[in-house]
Amino acid sequence: MPPTFDPTLPLEQAHTIPAAWYFDPALAERERAIVFAGWQCVARTDQLQSAGSYVTADVAGEPIVILRDEAGTLRAFHNVCRHRAAVVVPGACGTVDRLRCRYHGWTYDLQGRLRGLPEFDGICDFRREDNGLIPLAVELFGPTVWVHPGQPAQILREFLSPLTDRGGDLARFAFAARREYPVACNWKAYVDNYLDGGYHINTVHPTLAGVLDYSQYRTELFAHASLQVSPLVADDGATAGTRSGREAQYWWVYPNFMINIYEGVMDTNLVLPDGPDRCRVIFDFYFTGQDGDYIRKSIEVADAVQVEDGDICAEVQRGLRSRTYDTGRYGRREAGVYHFHRLLWGDLAR
Repeated sequence: MPPTFDPTLPLEQAHTIPAAWYFDPALAERERAIVFAGWQCVARTDQLQSAGSYVTADVAGEPIVILRDEAGTLRAFHNVCRHRAAVVVPGACGTVDRLRCRYHGWTYDLQGRLRGLPEFDGICDFRREDNGLIPLAVELFGPTVWVHPGQPAQILREFLSPLTDRGGDLARFAFAARREYPVACNWKAYVDNYLDGGYHINTVHPTLAGVLDYSQYRTELFAHASLQVSPLVADDGATAGTRSGREAQYWWVYPNFMINIYEGVMDTNLVLPDGPDRCRVIFDFYFTGQDGDYIRKSIEVADAVQVEDGDICAEVQRGLRSRTYDTGRYGRREAGVYHFHRLLWGDLAR
């Protein structure tokens, strides 16, 4: 690791990770192999209700399929045929009764077992039972579905602690809509922006700033997560009614998952790298029974905030390539960013 980042320093003495970490292709590949090799959110539970229902996903370049088998058991597999590595399930979601590779017709059942392989009679030292789809660990949390491509050191509930203890019953929220936003920045620049302790809210999000008590905005740090909390205040502006209650909670789970919770409103944000200089943010919006007008207005508020974030993150990405910039300093509110960088350094230094 470059000596310019020292994770042992206190916040007030530390420098940020080097600018090259935000556009170096070799580092992006190392992140794909290491940083994204842990628990990853890949689907929603409402997408996988019935036998044969499936969702496909891409986890930092790794094709994944998640499904319900005939007995209702949730399963996840690497979406790669054992014959010539074609994708077995090409669709985004749907219902199937078997998994058949369209390249050479190899067929697997919903438990991942190889059942059909045309014209393979007489092949030496080949066992059908050894050539099923490769499984992944899969678990549920609230309305979300997570996979782990290796051997998890922790079950999902432990990894997500204390969100599992303090986030409340997230299953009470019902899915309403999805939006996807391409952003012209490295995925880490987007995460940095989210974790800055509200530092950018007054200047970048004037509408949202009207409902947050910035003076009481605080950040709490945990092993693999952080929580930003702000009391809410009454406001009659564009956010009126859609961001209410006692407080806002902004949860982040290493490396790329966020949950924003208000009274009766929740959205999850999944940040997916699409190369060293760009990413994609998937927003899923959830509510607790509000009418269509309320839901529409709430999503409009979130959309405006996301556009503001996307614009400033793209601006930062351009600046990171400047020959005049290498590292910056952390402000007193940016403990969450430093925490993220320390976790990232810990993975990449291995």
